[in-house]
Amino acid sequence: MKYLLVISTLFLLISCAETTQEHTFIEGKAFGTTYHIKYYSQKEFKAQKGIDSIVNEVNQSVSTYVPNSDISKINRGDSSIVIDKTFKDVFVLSEKIHEQTNGYFDPTIGVLRNAYGFGDVKPLQEIDSTTLDSLMEFVGFNKVTLTLKNTIQKTHPQIYFDFNAIAKGYGIDLIGNYLEKNGVTDYLVELGGEILTKGTNLSKQKPWTVGIEAINSDIDNRSFAETVPLKNQAMASSGNYRKFRVDSITGKKYVHTINPLTGKAEQSDVTSATVIAPTCAVADAYATSFMALGLEKSKNLLKTLPNIEAYLSYNDSTGKGRVFKTSGFKVLKN
Repeated sequence: MKYLLVISTLFLLISCAETTQEHTFIEGKAFGTTYHIKYYSQKEFKAQKGIDSIVNEVNQSVSTYVPNSDISKINRGDSSIVIDKTFKDVFVLSEKIHEQTNGYFDPTIGVLRNAYGFGDVKPLQEIDSTTLDSLMEFVGFNKVTLTLKNTIQKTHPQIYFDFNAIAKGYGIDLIGNYLEKNGVTDYLVELGGEILTKGTNLSKQKPWTVGIEAINSDIDNRSFAETVPLKNQAMASSGNYRKFRVDSITGKKYVHTINPLTGKAEQSDVTSATVIAPTCAVADAYATSFMALGLEKSKNLLKTLPNIEAYLSYNDSTGKGRVFKTSGFKVLKN
């Protein structure tokens, strides 16, 4: 459902943990990708150890790639699992965004993700209309319930949760909270292309500046469509221009963004979506949603969302690439 464009931070990342009187850089691996963090602090603390602990907690809760995680057990049909705060927070926020997007954001698309070959199992050889109808029986956030006992009830045991379009952003928010609890007031966290900022880049006495990768960017020589200053904001992107699968037998192309209402893995007119929001989890989820919604529905939804700004690349009726920016995004640039 989700593929993050690489948003490159415009500061130089050096060594694994180099500290000076001005700032600290750390980097490592998390959620199947890498993270790079720059922060300013008046005291020393074991930042990397704390971050690794957060990553482990999130993985044990909502990672489908960890066989003994809570979400993996629930996906296998275990209804006795009492979920933790991470799972509950992600579930509740997903439910809210599901309603706001009229169902275009839906973490129950896991069976579709797996069927199209973007999950952790082999794809189906053929997905015809009959097969798709059968799969859609197991899709729909209205078919799952968070009980008062903090367990998950599913109308069908085969319903498969996939929080990949929001969990990474949530994990980044937890990292930001951890830094702040340790007295950090100015930082930039980049993890797998998603960004969370607080305060300013004290070295330059300016807001943190990040880049939005152009959709025609060479993976080995990245170029940027825009640079954006951020302060106390998060940014996440989604796109299908690299993440897709072509069936070796039929030659049919399946993109990573799946429409939860139709079940189809087909490209809308939006080719990439970058979202700026107060939290990374929210930015993460809406970036995915806009890819499925398409341009006009995205524009209409954005009018109702306070504190959410977007940069959407899309193809017009002639196939020409164009860009839509919210008014708030344009203000950030000025």
